[in-house]
Amino acid sequence: MQPTCMILLLAQLAPRSDAFNVASSLFRTSAVDQRLYQRTQLFASSSDADKKRVVVIGNGMVGQRFMENLIDLDTEKKCIISTFCEEPRAAYNRVKLTSYFETRDPSALSMTSEFDSEGRTPWYAENNVELLLNDKAVAIDTSSKTVTGASGKVIDYDVAVFATGSYPFVPPIPGKQRQGVFVYRTIEDLEAMLAYVKENNVQSAAVIGGGLLGLEAAKAVADMNVESHIIEFAPILMCRQIDQGGHDALVGKIEDMGLKVHCGARTEAFVGQDGTTDHESTSPVAALRFSNEDWEDLPVQMIVVSAGIKPRDDLARDTDIALGERGGIVVDEQVNMPLLCLLCVHTINLIFSITLQLRTSVPGVYAIGEIALYNNFIYGLIAPGYEMAGVCSKIIAEEELGIDVDMKGTPAFTGADLSTKLKLLGCDVASFGENQPSPDDRDVSSLIWNDPLSGIYRKLIFNKDGTKLRGGILVGDAGDYTTLHALAVKGGELPENPALLLAPPSARGEVEPQELSSDPSSQVCSCNDVTRGQIESTIKELGVDKATLKEVKACSRAGTGCGGCEPDVKMILKQELEKLGGSLSNSLCEHFKYSRPELMALVRTDADPSSVDSFEKILHKHGKGVSMTRSTFPIRFRIMSNLQTSLSCLLLQDGCEICKPAVGSILASIYNGQILDDGREALQDTNDRALANMQRGGTYSVVPRVPGGELTPEQLIRMGEVAKEYGLYSKVTGAQRIDLFGAPKYQLPDIWEKLGEVGLESGHAYGKALRTVKSCVGSTWCRYGVQDSVGFAIRVENRYKGIRSPHKMKSAVSGCVRECAEAQGKDFGMIATENGYNLYVGGNGGVNPVHAQLLATDIDEDTVIKYLDRYIMYYILTADRLERTAPWQAKLPSGKNGGGPIEHLKEVIIEDSLGICDELDRRMQHLVDTYHDEWAEVVKNPKRRAKFKQFVNTEEVQTREEMIEFINQRGQVRPTDWRADGQSYTNWRPEETDVFARSEKSWVTVGKTSDFAPNVGSAILYGDSQLAVFNNAKKGEWYCTQNMCPHKQAFVLSQGIIGDADGISKVACPLHKKQFGLEDGQQLDGDLSIITFQVKVVGDDVMVELPSEVEVNAILGTSGLRVQSSCMDIAGTSLEHEILNGVKNATAAALIL
Repeated sequence: MQPTCMILLLAQLAPRSDAFNVASSLFRTSAVDQRLYQRTQLFASSSDADKKRVVVIGNGMVGQRFMENLIDLDTEKKCIISTFCEEPRAAYNRVKLTSYFETRDPSALSMTSEFDSEGRTPWYAENNVELLLNDKAVAIDTSSKTVTGASGKVIDYDVAVFATGSYPFVPPIPGKQRQGVFVYRTIEDLEAMLAYVKENNVQSAAVIGGGLLGLEAAKAVADMNVESHIIEFAPILMCRQIDQGGHDALVGKIEDMGLKVHCGARTEAFVGQDGTTDHESTSPVAALRFSNEDWEDLPVQMIVVSAGIKPRDDLARDTDIALGERGGIVVDEQVNMPLLCLLCVHTINLIFSITLQLRTSVPGVYAIGEIALYNNFIYGLIAPGYEMAGVCSKIIAEEELGIDVDMKGTPAFTGADLSTKLKLLGCDVASFGENQPSPDDRDVSSLIWNDPLSGIYRKLIFNKDGTKLRGGILVGDAGDYTTLHALAVKGGELPENPALLLAPPSARGEVEPQELSSDPSSQVCSCNDVTRGQIESTIKELGVDKATLKEVKACSRAGTGCGGCEPDVKMILKQELEKLGGSLSNSLCEHFKYSRPELMALVRTDADPSSVDSFEKILHKHGKGVSMTRSTFPIRFRIMSNLQTSLSCLLLQDGCEICKPAVGSILASIYNGQILDDGREALQDTNDRALANMQRGGTYSVVPRVPGGELTPEQLIRMGEVAKEYGLYSKVTGAQRIDLFGAPKYQLPDIWEKLGEVGLESGHAYGKALRTVKSCVGSTWCRYGVQDSVGFAIRVENRYKGIRSPHKMKSAVSGCVRECAEAQGKDFGMIATENGYNLYVGGNGGVNPVHAQLLATDIDEDTVIKYLDRYIMYYILTADRLERTAPWQAKLPSGKNGGGPIEHLKEVIIEDSLGICDELDRRMQHLVDTYHDEWAEVVKNPKRRAKFKQFVNTEEVQTREEMIEFINQRGQVRPTDWRADGQSYTNWRPEETDVFARSEKSWVTVGKTSDFAPNVGSAILYGDSQLAVFNNAKKGEWYCTQNMCPHKQAFVLSQGIIGDADGISKVACPLHKKQFGLEDGQQLDGDLSIITFQVKVVGDDVMVELPSEVEVNAILGTSGLRVQSSCMDIAGTSLEHEILNGVKNATAAALIL
């Protein structure tokens, strides 16, 4: 008999006797029976219309997921939810905490949507959830059923859910109280570390703990540009997930990145700068001391402790809630129990099953996530926490709120799969199933793949008969994790020879994505337990028009945890949209509905090339060149002097910082014209527009081409002379070139001219083009060399130099199989043999290194060139925007007879299976024949050279030192470090929203219309202040703003690409792509703003409406905004301060009136 039936039976019998009271008293005799009594009371009071209050203690990932689940179930709005959140912002994704460094934007981690200034998101108000922000729950009274916050607020509850999570365990090591000792858990922890690193010039740090969290913390430290030491007590890293072989492979990958690993370390104390090792001194940490014999102190200036977690159960300790011996709130599990019910009328012996799941020992109180102790075990992963949240929400909905959730069976948390697949410090690490069976387990047979050269280790554990995969460990290449995990956890038929599963996909030539299972029940997202079928249902509900990747992730929750399954979600979306008659949008941006390959195909196959030889023509013919936005009409109308012009310009769109460079690259790849001529400079990213790489502080680096790494003494001397004359920081790159850093833009032509006198050309380090062809010395010097690798590298580099491509390309030539030039890690590389060269394609280094694949063997130099011409041009014509050769190649179809994309390339390039080799050859030869040194083209042409003038309205210049402090370092100078966001010299804001609103202004002529290049920005100097004037000739609009980007106080806005978004004209800062509206100055992708000024054109004069120079200098003067290594008063002169106060007072008076 089911529990519900029994309770209803008791309720029916109660009027005839006092059986109900008897049963009630019996049910109160134990914790189990108390819960039965609670269910009885629920049925007895089901007519009560009052809403019940559910209080969620903790607003982390699991608490947030629980609330979302409960709200989905509570369609009749039977409850209201309150949640205590002790942090300054609502729930965010801690799993992706290290990605915070990519944006420094907390909203990028939000579990719901963007945070407002208070740290809230609209989700809570929209769902009637009371969010108690910055309010830690400090007491719970289970008798009166109340929870009290640190703010003093007391909330009554009907149901309380502990989701307090855990806190980092800090071992009782002497010195843990010191300055410079941190834990790794929250955004505030990261910000505190960043501030400490900057303020104390931290060069080296130690991370205590070599588990999952420890390695994440080590990555965070490395991202701060601090030497990172990983300190682990155990003999290996990640001892719960991998074994010694996996450890060796992982350590190799980690140490290749510059991190240091110390296993078997017995930390004795954190030593202070004062030399003490006690528990009292707060002197900043200076070293780690070990008790290991012969281990010396490790000098560090910061320590991050990430040695595990402890459940945050302090709130429950003074209550009658049962706790585990080592912490954690005890929760129950599904049980079968007999119950003898004695009724006065009948004696009934009832044996039944009751689900008591995730309840604590106190009625109405539940625990989920890292606070919940299940079977004496704390789950420290997000996937089990989400599973608990799902089970708990269903139980509370049905049993506490009386909601019929139409459950198929009773929900139960019966433990969780602890398989994991992560990318730690750029290295795949995965474990699944029984990855470490006990030593006495006799039904074990293991296969091991250990490739120390590639840093790949794989161990598959089978049963003795080889008929079942029990588990495994994958390090370095986990491309087939999904397949192996399913075989181990869910079972499945193994190949006749199970050893075929052992080799990594990269060794099998399987670089394309794994084929996804079509089974609707197959799990795609392990974090949120989302199946393929659920994703498919979501896509069908959204429909073709609304089913974007962003919407599918939000609605299904797939891909919103660790993010590792996002490629699979995208693939399913693509497949399902095709079934529905749609397709996954690969549009460049709002201005083009085509992807780059599609747009390239339209342009290169156009019967009338003259109709697609400019951005404007391509936008008109293939893009959205016209648009009417109701909200922008009044703005356009106000700023135009002629109504007809206003209406015609209103309909024009201008492109953006995404499509303009993409189209510019297409034009360069087809026509190869000078990129600064005929308006094409407006299409270029800042680096291409300046023909140099913009660096910190707005200066540029100069990288001359050094074909094959070969230099003459005269060229070396000239580079040294130039560096000395212009004060440039000099460094040899990893690609056999020399970088000269710190050149202002206005000095670039002079520098290029001096370098050109000794034959040095542009190295195109600024462009998406061929960077270098690296070489060893080959047979000309090396005793092992079998071919002239230097001579061939020079030939290859000189052939492909200057050719624009979807992304940068790198190459190398090795003179023998010893591979000193690392050719197999390049986009294309050649390795010499006795008979010629082996040609490899599709490799790259960087964050996700890919091994190149062999295209042809023992071919001569001319054949190498022929195949490379076709390979590179095929890539240029078909790759997506900003797509390197490796991922492009991986997406190509397989060969006719299998063999993967490399076989397809052989068929296309060698066998001409598509019949396009003639076109590929012809197009490549055109690019080679039309090569021009872009630096020399500027030097010899006064009109182009004038584009590098610092200010269009004066010959006066502001030096680099006037804009940012330069400091000495090892005998050279460099710009001072940028400070972390939120600190001084970042996120600049004027003290008033419209600081010049009450200033007396006048129209100031700043130049002739011919001084301002069309569709770009130009800088002008007004007193000590830099302003940016934007001539949007296409729309007939002129704008003027401050030239300083407020994000990092760099004077660079005039160098950004102008365009529009939803009809709003904007500029993208060249440093970090911050978007600012040119009309009102508001940041379109954040909360910063810039000051704007009105512009008008009278005859040929460009005029800007400006306050006096003194007033503008008080706010925007370069001397006051100069970035320095130490803080100073930037209020300006006493006169400027007096004028500024006058402006503020006038504004305040006007507001009062």
